[in-house]
Amino acid sequence: MSSKDFTHNNMDIEHSSVYKTSLVKVIFENVEEGIMITNEKKCIIAVNPAFEFVTGYSLSEVIGNTPAILQSGMHDSSFYKKMWAKIEKDGMWQGEIWNRRKTGDIYPEWLTIIAVKDGDNNIMNYCGIFTDLSERKSVESELKKRTLTDLLTKVNNRFAYLERMKALLLTSATATTPMRHAIYFLDIDRFKQVNEVFGHAVGDKLLIAVAKRIRRLLKNKDILARYGDDEFAITLTNIVHPREAAKFAQQVLHAMEQPFIIDGQEIFISVSIGISLYPLDGGTTDELVHRADKAMYFSRQTGPGNFAFFIEDLEIDTKRVSLLDTELRKAIENNDFQLYFQPKVSLKTKQVIGVEALVRWTNDKLGQVSPGEFIPYSEETGLIIPLSEMIIEMACSAFHVLRANGYANVPIALNISSIHFQQQNFLETIQKILEKNNTSAHNFEIEVTERTVLDNSSEAISKFDRLKQLGFTLSIDDFGTGYSSLSYLIRFPFDVLKIDRSFVQHICSSEEKQGVVDAIIQMAHRLNMQVVAEGVESKQQVQLLQEIDCDFAQGFHYSKPMPLGELLQFLAYWEHIQ
Repeated sequence: MSSKDFTHNNMDIEHSSVYKTSLVKVIFENVEEGIMITNEKKCIIAVNPAFEFVTGYSLSEVIGNTPAILQSGMHDSSFYKKMWAKIEKDGMWQGEIWNRRKTGDIYPEWLTIIAVKDGDNNIMNYCGIFTDLSERKSVESELKKRTLTDLLTKVNNRFAYLERMKALLLTSATATTPMRHAIYFLDIDRFKQVNEVFGHAVGDKLLIAVAKRIRRLLKNKDILARYGDDEFAITLTNIVHPREAAKFAQQVLHAMEQPFIIDGQEIFISVSIGISLYPLDGGTTDELVHRADKAMYFSRQTGPGNFAFFIEDLEIDTKRVSLLDTELRKAIENNDFQLYFQPKVSLKTKQVIGVEALVRWTNDKLGQVSPGEFIPYSEETGLIIPLSEMIIEMACSAFHVLRANGYANVPIALNISSIHFQQQNFLETIQKILEKNNTSAHNFEIEVTERTVLDNSSEAISKFDRLKQLGFTLSIDDFGTGYSSLSYLIRFPFDVLKIDRSFVQHICSSEEKQGVVDAIIQMAHRLNMQVVAEGVESKQQVQLLQEIDCDFAQGFHYSKPMPLGELLQFLAYWEHIQ
């Protein structure tokens, strides 16, 4: 080899050494993993920028110290003895470890420690390479939280509830002291209406607010979950007596009765609650939730804003619902309903100024079925539409009978369901029925509840305007029991306002109720509306209503609802005694 070749090769070696050193430095300074290098005595001699960023310590602060400066206190001495023993034996250790930042925060990291040896197998250095797991742990925690949490209300979801109940019942079954728990199934009454009237965004905010109110009533070990769209499951753990379960249900009902302020709007709701008890009503979550659900359905049948405990008799109630569905469909097909009529009397002239048509149903298998049972069910199932159309047909036939007997001036009031009213073809259908039966809209009054006018839309207003143009008298029924608002009274073309019986019943004994009725009458008159007081049962009520200038009265004081034949007799008698 020439001297020139030797010189050239020597320069290549030097250049390669410089290049390698430079490359190592670039990697050392720019990798995302933290790197710490110690001498053979485990004193720190170098760290990279990633180490400084993660731990908060600068090179000058850790140089000469041992890695113990980072110890979190989360691991005992035996942990470190085993770690270093493995390094001495195998030359490397890997694992998850908790260390402490300069700020005092404890964080998890994945750490690899390598023993660096010389050619004689002597340890020269130790190199620790670590990755901060804080963010990954946070993501894992968030994913786990999302798996178990309802994203809207931030309470347990259905899966989490079932898992927690499984653990609770397993512990309860093996406990030396018998344990009792109360399981609640809660459903928001008419939640669909809230979505339809105020929009789904408001509905979502309402669900969040409901969950917060319930959570305030619970202890740490109790369980709350959003079980369905507007359904919540609650477990009250380790109760002493069923009285506790009833008391808690009353607390929930009271909390729900207070108005919710959502986007500046007052929203009033009620809930229906069913309760089952462990171990009395079942030993598994499925049994307990299923029976609480049945009890909830039963409580709803008694009216909104109630609670009920599960009893064995409710098993029979489920069979009745199935039978009700079958028989109701048959009855609509076969026209197996009857109309009853209740007179409305002028408090000034004492004349019968109209009658309200009320549907009745007697079935061979179910007996006499209350409208309070089959009307809500028909609304839930959509059967209310063919049922309503049948009622209008029957009312047309009844009017022909009234007219033939000289009572053409007695209009018939028809209760129209909000479900029926909202149908796109509602106006066309009702016109066709009138034409088919050769009757005029002037002979009828349309009664709707506040539920129907909650949708304060131009479409709803247009429908009412069209009904008015056709000749119908328009009446708002059960005023004061729902979302009473002056806004819809002003916007909609109502002729008559009916004050709910719950106000009228106590006007003689409650100055507050009398004041409310008086105020409603004065307000209605200012809006050019006439007023009907419902549920009038005594002469004293009649006299008081006359004093506060009410227009009409309806109730048992004059007559109970009666079939058409009896109505004709009543009208003849009434004319005779006046």
